[in-house]
Amino acid sequence: MPPTRSEETLSEAIGVFDDASSLQEAIDELLSTGFNQAEISLLASEHAVEEKLGHAYEKVTELEDDPSTERTAYVSTESRGDAEGGLIGGLMYVGAVATAGAVVATGGTLAAAIAGAAMVGGAGGLIGSVLAKLVGDHHAHYLQEQLDHGGLLLWVRTRDEEHEQRARQILSKHSAHDVHTHALRAASS
Repeated sequence: MPPTRSEETLSEAIGVFDDASSLQEAIDELLSTGFNQAEISLLASEHAVEEKLGHAYEKVTELEDDPSTERTAYVSTESRGDAEGGLIGGLMYVGAVATAGAVVATGGTLAAAIAGAAMVGGAGGLIGSVLAKLVGDHHAHYLQEQLDHGGLLLWVRTRDEEHEQRARQILSKHSAHDVHTHALRAASS
């Protein structure tokens, strides 16, 4: 008789990457071969991990099999780009529309409204660009602090033996080291 859901033992594959491009390639292949984005997690920021554990860590390999390690969901490159674009475009749009509306509401000419919208919209876009750069810098710092501790740690939750083998194969194919799996506590039905 096949095991019931409560009798199954779930597992996750783990790998440590030495560069962000190999990590991204592995994640892209995982997503294109049937893994769900919700099954992929990364090590949280150094500060969040140390706060959760109550102590500093030297190497990410100390954390890979610790279930209490703080993790973060995978956020795609496209989503980060959307956020950066939204900051730039949103501040540009709001500034331009608000200025044009204020000029027209106070009896200004169409030319003055256009000029004001262009000037304030440009300033809003500039502010948005600075904020977008901060988002990009934050992500770069997040990656660098993990690389400084020995690599980029990736966990992939697996549903069955087939997914476990496929995850390990993909991680290894994309130059992850210390690739292995560990059991998670069993799910109950």
